[in-house]
Amino acid sequence: MRLIGMLDSPYVRRTALTLAALDIPFAHEPLSVFRHYDAFAAINPVVKAPTVVTDDGVVLLDSTLIIDYALKVLAGGKTLGPADARLVGLDLRLTGLGLAACEKAVQIVYERQLRPAEKQHQPWLDRVAGQLKAALSSVEADIGGADWLLGPPPSEAGITLAVAGTFIAALVPDVVSLADYPRLAALTAAAERTALFQAWPHE
Repeated sequence: MRLIGMLDSPYVRRTALTLAALDIPFAHEPLSVFRHYDAFAAINPVVKAPTVVTDDGVVLLDSTLIIDYALKVLAGGKTLGPADARLVGLDLRLTGLGLAACEKAVQIVYERQLRPAEKQHQPWLDRVAGQLKAALSSVEADIGGADWLLGPPPSEAGITLAVAGTFIAALVPDVVSLADYPRLAALTAAAERTALFQAWPHE
């Protein structure tokens, strides 16, 4: 199986970390949707990262759907969620909040990097920043006592939240300071010290 995309994308990194945590072998091809557009388009004309090409040639896109495929087809029954069924809802909620935080941080990065300064819409940036902070505040409130997030094995929420924390700290530190969310900051730092995260670092 091939995973296409750069590890500076939180979605690509989330996918790589999840596949690795599930012990699913894959080849990583670090193509950028910007710098390697034509090469990426030759694999997936939609040019969306992450893209996965399965061993039987099916092209998949979207990190959540790729992970769903991996769990259903490739993981051999292995899962990354909490063993306690009562925590499944919280794991899904935290995963959703982590993905929302990634989405809003990426929107801010794109607005700043792809639009000239005079064309950036500050009310839109303010709204997205507010949504990002709301997601992180909800995470901060909900992860207290969730020692299972980093496992072993790590849960999908643990992976997603740590990836989001690192991406936010690297790309939008002037919008959000992780120091304002100490539980998330501690989770992110602990995850980044693990062998799994060090094998798939944010670029």
